[in-house]
Amino acid sequence: MPETLNESQSSFAAEIQSVCDEISRLRSLDLSSADQTKRVRELSQRAGIWSYNHPVDLGGCKDRSVMGLVALHDTIASQNLSQVPGLFGPTPRLLANAKQPLRSTHLGPYLRGDKQAAFGFTEPDDAESPTCATITGDTLVVNGQKSYVTSGHTADFINTLVDIEDFGSSMVVIDRHADGVRIEKVFSSSDGSNHAYISFTNVHVPMFHIVGKPGEGLPRAMHQITETRMVLAAQSAGLARWVCSYVSDHIQAPHRSGRPLASREGVRLRYADMRIKAYAMRSMVYRTARIADSGQNSVNEAIASKVFCTETIGTIVDTAIQLVGGNALRVGHPLEKTQRLVRSWRLAEGASDILRLNLARGHLDLSKGSL
Repeated sequence: MPETLNESQSSFAAEIQSVCDEISRLRSLDLSSADQTKRVRELSQRAGIWSYNHPVDLGGCKDRSVMGLVALHDTIASQNLSQVPGLFGPTPRLLANAKQPLRSTHLGPYLRGDKQAAFGFTEPDDAESPTCATITGDTLVVNGQKSYVTSGHTADFINTLVDIEDFGSSMVVIDRHADGVRIEKVFSSSDGSNHAYISFTNVHVPMFHIVGKPGEGLPRAMHQITETRMVLAAQSAGLARWVCSYVSDHIQAPHRSGRPLASREGVRLRYADMRIKAYAMRSMVYRTARIADSGQNSVNEAIASKVFCTETIGTIVDTAIQLVGGNALRVGHPLEKTQRLVRSWRLAEGASDILRLNLARGHLDLSKGSL
């Protein structure tokens, strides 16, 4: 739990909380969205939040840890501020280990905000074959398609999982405006995010656009995705605290019946369930972070945290809506917006049942994981 944070991590968590307090103050002022985003970004940069995930040689945190990452997202989500524009800097993800010249041509501009990136991992349901490439001299020729490429239609480049002939899965940086790259369709999800279906037809890509060595794509993707799952779990745990606080204020406020809802036993039972689940979520996430920082394999524990926390926040929000009543279903209500957001988390970075199968395989076939 957070009380086990070391001195450096505790200091960072306190700094995050002070930034959250200042952001809440800014949101109460009559500022344009552009001015607010600018000031939030300045606060984030001074506190080290903006660049926390950046490589050290590009301004990232020298003492970065999974525990710090969890504390960061748990604290911010507990104030329901995770979606505030300007708060988080770009996450390098698979490009973090890129070598020159990609480090200068793509990673650096991306982290500065001069370029936008997307991640092409998922094949569309009607794909006849995975996205693949052949090597011709010092060039890759890529053919295939990717769907659910978040913000793919506005990105400058797409980090794409490609099956290279004779090597296997590899991560390849493909510029969106390269010849043969086509945005087939753009669509939105109920959480407000936008995605693209992108096709690649004889797209010529320089060999140095491969991140790492050919054939390392899937392991690299899986390594990065484990931390992303921890972020979703931490956000779920933090958001559960915000929901509990919101409901606490609501049920203790004056009610038309003459007595606050909190005086009713049934309401108290449901509220107690919310707090029990929130406590379990937070305990799981911080324990998993400690396991990861110890150097142990934490893939199964991260899966367990992601599945449990993203599913549990859904039940907590559902209970909260039931206790608050019909107003909570009005479009724009904080709980209505939260419900749409957290529903998407059960599919992001691996659908819950797929992850359950992976977890079972991890233990039964590979003897990984702990309880």
